[in-house]
Amino acid sequence: MERPRVIPKLIWPKLICAGLIACATSIGAIAAPNATETAGTQDAGPTWHTGIALIGKPKYPSGFDHFDYVNVDAPKGGTLNLSESGSFDTLNPILSKGDPASGVLAEVFEPLFMTSEDDAIASYALIAEAVSYPDDISSATFKLRRNAHFSDGTPVTPEDVVWSFRKAVELNPQQLFYYKHVKSVEKSGDHAVTFHFDEKNNRELPSIVSQMLVLPKHWWTANGRSIARTTLEAPIGSGPYTIASIDPGAKIVLKRDPNYWGKDLNVNVGRNNFGTITYTYYSDRNVEFQAFKSGNVDFWAENEAKRWATQYGFPAVKQGRITRETVPNPTRATGVMIGFVPNLRRDMFKDPRVRRALNHCFNFEELNRTIFYGQYERVDSYFFGTPLAAPGVPTGREKEILETVKDTLPADVFTKPYTNPKFGSDAAERDNLREAVALFRQAGYEIRGGTMVNAKTGDPFTFQILLNGPIIEKVALPFAQELGRIGVKVDVRTVDPSSYINRLRSRNFDMIYTGWPETLSPGNEQADFWGSAAAKRDGSRNYAGISDPGIDTLIRDVIFAKDRDELVASTHALDRALLSHHYVVPSYSRRDVPIAFWKTIERPKSLPEFGLGFPDSWWAEKAGGSPS
Repeated sequence: MERPRVIPKLIWPKLICAGLIACATSIGAIAAPNATETAGTQDAGPTWHTGIALIGKPKYPSGFDHFDYVNVDAPKGGTLNLSESGSFDTLNPILSKGDPASGVLAEVFEPLFMTSEDDAIASYALIAEAVSYPDDISSATFKLRRNAHFSDGTPVTPEDVVWSFRKAVELNPQQLFYYKHVKSVEKSGDHAVTFHFDEKNNRELPSIVSQMLVLPKHWWTANGRSIARTTLEAPIGSGPYTIASIDPGAKIVLKRDPNYWGKDLNVNVGRNNFGTITYTYYSDRNVEFQAFKSGNVDFWAENEAKRWATQYGFPAVKQGRITRETVPNPTRATGVMIGFVPNLRRDMFKDPRVRRALNHCFNFEELNRTIFYGQYERVDSYFFGTPLAAPGVPTGREKEILETVKDTLPADVFTKPYTNPKFGSDAAERDNLREAVALFRQAGYEIRGGTMVNAKTGDPFTFQILLNGPIIEKVALPFAQELGRIGVKVDVRTVDPSSYINRLRSRNFDMIYTGWPETLSPGNEQADFWGSAAAKRDGSRNYAGISDPGIDTLIRDVIFAKDRDELVASTHALDRALLSHHYVVPSYSRRDVPIAFWKTIERPKSLPEFGLGFPDSWWAEKAGGSPS
């Protein structure tokens, strides 16, 4: 599963844009016996859990002292200067309109349970001190901490939780879909909230609701405010930081709250160390990098291979004042499908032979040689880089699952592993272009006067690739040129982020470049990525418009897998089916993350197994530290 809370924007969206691995760390599906118990028995009453996991038990038992990767003696105070690409026009954390400062707000708002970056499939009590659920998982009850309060001192109440959930599903179509199996939520005690589900034995549902953000009802309903509108007024939350100042669209300054209610919780020991965190927004990525070079930004997550290979010879690096690393940690529990996504709502892309032909015109090997400095690998799975990627040809349980939907699949799914076309030589390029032309011909097209046209109508095959920034232009333009060699005219169009988001939400595009982060515990989010219902809903992440009964069946198999072996087999089957329909022209990724940071900030000796722990568990070398 994935967590629907506010995800820090600092690293991952930038990496997606460049084809790096992307991740919203998952807590996994929940299995009733696999939890950290705190009180109660089956006979005496409910069993309360402070940690919940998919397989086995959470890494940390009830009453643990702190996460292993933190420095419990990390000093508090000092400053952290960060950069963000683009701009923002709202601080509303749930509304599906505007350009939100979402990553920034992750430090302000909190969920009921939180994740640890060294336990990829578990989550731990935060605002809620524990959760209980019946054997059939038809509901989940969260017991709130009595001392939890918002930054203005107002206690966090069950009413806040109920109101937050109802507003999230009312105002955000994506949240409505994600929480679609929650049929009701109610206050069930002075400090308890119960979520009721419309289906039983969906082991992921308690974890999903545990990750919802809890907002202060009293603040949003006072002084003429409305959670249904965008706002640039600084909201309050229950998190470790408050918003100190705002320069609309340009800068946000956070201050660590000295009265933060949860500062002594085990999940927070050694975390939230910086006294001040400043986010400055840049419309140009190159200008943003210059700000890092000059010391105005403390941390940099690289997303351009050429820059990483050629532009780090400046004095601060040579003098050792900047540390450069490539770290695999954030990629260990994540996979990704990323690439060019045709909109199947357009008639021109409905034929899978056309979509396959497009892949025969993507010359990854030349791109990797000329502009990527050999740093990337071609993506060949929707779960690329993880054990969930379908291997070889289907066998055993995976084959049995695929047999249930065989009428919806190409026959060669059972006999041939998926492979991308390979270039690397002039001869290979000619062969791939010939194959592309043959596939277009089979789909009813032919070349006339150097233009690919519909053989019956004579209409040219032409489309637009819509981009939300210039980074991918260097990839999209060679792709368009290769397609031009077989008579397909492609217009590459870059628009500002706001226009891009609006067109994405309304499905007003021919093709985009995007990706889907995957975890080691896929679940309900797969329906939002690939399900038929999501294809009809604006705002879903089924950008391609996939609507296939076989895919829907395989998604259900993943969601209701009874154990890890079944989950792996079901995910392999889903992966193979998605690949067989050529819904995406896969691009590239890498299995490590290039980062650079000034030595005015420090990190734990050992990074968490599945992340950077940044910025939560890092700290300032000294108060007010900045490069001299």
